[in-house]
Amino acid sequence: MRAEHFASNEDTIVALATAQGVGAIAVIRLSGKEAFQICNQVFKSKDLTKQPSHTLHFGTIRDEDKIIDEVVVSLFIAPNSFTKENVVEISCHGSNYIVRQIIQLLVKKGARLAKPGEFTKRAFIHGQFDLAQAEAVADLIAADSEAAHHAALNQMRGGFSNEIKKLREELIHFASMIELELDFSEEDVEFASRDDLKQLVNNLLQVITALIKSFNLGNVIKNGVPTVIAGKPNAGKSTLLNALLNEEKAIVSDIPGTTRDFIEDEINIEGISFRFIDTAGLRETKDKIEAIGVERTHEKMKQASLIIYMFDLSNTDPMEIGKEINQLENLGIPFIAVGNKIDKATATMLEKAKDFNLTLLSALNKENLETLKAKIIEAVNLDTFKTGDTIVTNLRHYESLLQTQNALNDVITGIDNSITNDFLALDIRQALHHLGEITGEITTDDLLGNIFSKFCIGK
Repeated sequence: MRAEHFASNEDTIVALATAQGVGAIAVIRLSGKEAFQICNQVFKSKDLTKQPSHTLHFGTIRDEDKIIDEVVVSLFIAPNSFTKENVVEISCHGSNYIVRQIIQLLVKKGARLAKPGEFTKRAFIHGQFDLAQAEAVADLIAADSEAAHHAALNQMRGGFSNEIKKLREELIHFASMIELELDFSEEDVEFASRDDLKQLVNNLLQVITALIKSFNLGNVIKNGVPTVIAGKPNAGKSTLLNALLNEEKAIVSDIPGTTRDFIEDEINIEGISFRFIDTAGLRETKDKIEAIGVERTHEKMKQASLIIYMFDLSNTDPMEIGKEINQLENLGIPFIAVGNKIDKATATMLEKAKDFNLTLLSALNKENLETLKAKIIEAVNLDTFKTGDTIVTNLRHYESLLQTQNALNDVITGIDNSITNDFLALDIRQALHHLGEITGEITTDDLLGNIFSKFCIGK
């Protein structure tokens, strides 16, 4: 498969490697066999084809006698580059006009524009890293929190891939023994103990099940935690959102029903991104617009990973608190019950609030806000991640692991029912196939095209 891709990608590609937009510096990347020769035609200083790898050279980019820019050119000779091809990186001034002129000139001299993710795709094709590591490159670029960065970096450096490869290698050994038995089927020879195979598959299932379970946490780390702030009108939901964001994002008013729709913004707490959603107050209303807002609040609560449910301690009946907490428990979604407006609550009410294990605060005065943040982090439960365990963050990997799990369960069922070796071998091959899809041992053009099309151009 890799040889076919290599044969169809002999041309030299070019793209802007830095972000679009005006800046002090822009970097234009070329990769391919003719990268040095193409750049040499427009770069006036030294003969780039005679320079050593990993060197920098100052000069000008010219279109005939017209100077486009003064630049610094970096050289990386194959295989000592990101793509394992000859790579040239041109650092020019960050003018959009200059970037366009240089890229157009390089295309005119023989390069072609790179497709999204094509540099990383070539790195994969040439064995720089496997497919899971290649996907982690995009995750690393998109990471906007410490946890997401840590997870992507661990995957890019092979942490997840190594886990999958170990599982696959153990299974391949038994698969080869089963295949060997098929060759000697008439002689009734057993090369692979069924008890040993069952023990191995059960061990693999334990590891794979743990990886599958880690996806919920991985999804939180990668995409942020959707956290709904809910409660009755005037409980202080908008005030809390503003306090958490440290800005006046939501309109705060004493008039019930001010928030008719949800307001959303993101905040980073201890390296984790939380998408806080301020919702319309929950109450029965004849106002059609407000009723739509209330309905959307219920929908958002069902979709949330965490609910912060607020009670106004200055005018809420304790019986009502107990009733609403029971309703929250029935949703089956992690929640933090918050008693707000402690500055206006009576001593009796504050004492009763402890019976309901409420987190007490004053959103208006930002009192006990750090206590709430600590509870939020605790509710997400990042202990597994912080121990350095492998975390699944990619939906494609998650789906392949589910299919692997199904195939391995079929192997166990087959062993228990003494099925013939040819069917047993088929189930093992299925498990190996799905594990191989994760790291790229098993690939198709459609799979690669779908994965790398989601990358930015220039990466």
